[in-house]
Amino acid sequence: MDDRLSVRAAPAAPAAPPVPIDEAGIQALVHGFYGRVAEDALLGPIFARQIGEGGWPDHLDKMCAFWSSVLLRTGRYGGRPMPPHLRLAGELSDAHFERWLGLFRETARAELSAEAAAGVIAMAERIANSFRLAVAFHRGDDTTRMRPLPAG
Repeated sequence: MDDRLSVRAAPAAPAAPPVPIDEAGIQALVHGFYGRVAEDALLGPIFARQIGEGGWPDHLDKMCAFWSSVLLRTGRYGGRPMPPHLRLAGELSDAHFERWLGLFRETARAELSAEAAAGVIAMAERIANSFRLAVAFHRGDDTTRMRPLPAG
């Protein structure tokens, strides 16, 4: 008789159901969201400085590709989204992440079906919390006591 404990791999968690969205929905979401960001008193100046006046078309294309890759698994985005955010670590605070999420939620709910909005908002919340944690860690903050941003 073997007295050692047998360790078995836990069954894989079921895959998250796909978000009911298509490329047209992603484009409406991204363009609507960044239209709000550009006009926002807190976020607008940061984006304007980083993207520049003539850089918006390229940025919007890149963000459409990013969300297409995240939501539809198209593989259209081949970039690295974290480094640009880490370069801004000294000026980003929870207020920036909260405002970003607030505008994203508003836009998703305005542009998408309730079911699609819920799916993209859940993904955006995970991404925002991940980026927020990475930015804080990069700054040297004590991230062990950070709590996730409130879901909305």
